[in-house]
Amino acid sequence: MQVIPAIDLEAGRSRVVYWPGAGAGIGAPTDRPDRIAERFGAMGARLIHLVDFDGARAGVPVNLDALGAIAARVGLPLQIAGGVDTEDGIRLAFAAGATRVVLTTAIADRPDDLRACLAVAGDWLAVGLDPRPERLAAFPWRRATPPSVDTLVGELIGFGVTRFVLSHGGTELDDAALARTKDLVRSYDAEILVAGGARDIEGLRRLRDTGVAGVILGEALLSGTIDYPAALEAAA
Repeated sequence: MQVIPAIDLEAGRSRVVYWPGAGAGIGAPTDRPDRIAERFGAMGARLIHLVDFDGARAGVPVNLDALGAIAARVGLPLQIAGGVDTEDGIRLAFAAGATRVVLTTAIADRPDDLRACLAVAGDWLAVGLDPRPERLAAFPWRRATPPSVDTLVGELIGFGVTRFVLSHGGTELDDAALARTKDLVRSYDAEILVAGGARDIEGLRRLRDTGVAGVILGEALLSGTIDYPAALEAAA
């Protein structure tokens, strides 16, 4: 299982200051995304996940300069979410240096747009989902009946989606959520990543045992709450 560092971008900076030595008062904090990505790359990261908060609000990629600076500094694949739910948004992100994109759940109700996005991104496209039943039921679907997560995943795979990012709202996964995640991994021929869902090393081990391909961690790694080398060891 990969442990994928996440950097939230806003106004060209990281929304969370990277300072793993904060508890001991050592090291130097930084909110420069390129330096944060470089540090994680030096520690063994194989992929960096980026969230363009401004882009998510605007509906188009906004933090393209920051993305370009990261791409120029690290030779790692960059996966970006936020503002990339259109073929033009994906092209802009790719031109700036992204190698993967994560679309929002809303794309499931826009099949023509999904096909257009897949035509541009192909296997480098993922769809983000919150698999909690109550969250799916509350989503503003255009269809008459809210789909279950199994229905939704099967539907999207039918269109050609091969990668999913499951978000759990920043909460740690309980036994029921872990079981549902394991069922998804076993039931579908797709790469399943989980965003968050672990607050400590033991939580990472529990996620690893579900068979997911990777876990995306932001503040927990940036703050030093979870030590990255220890996380990589636990995920192996």
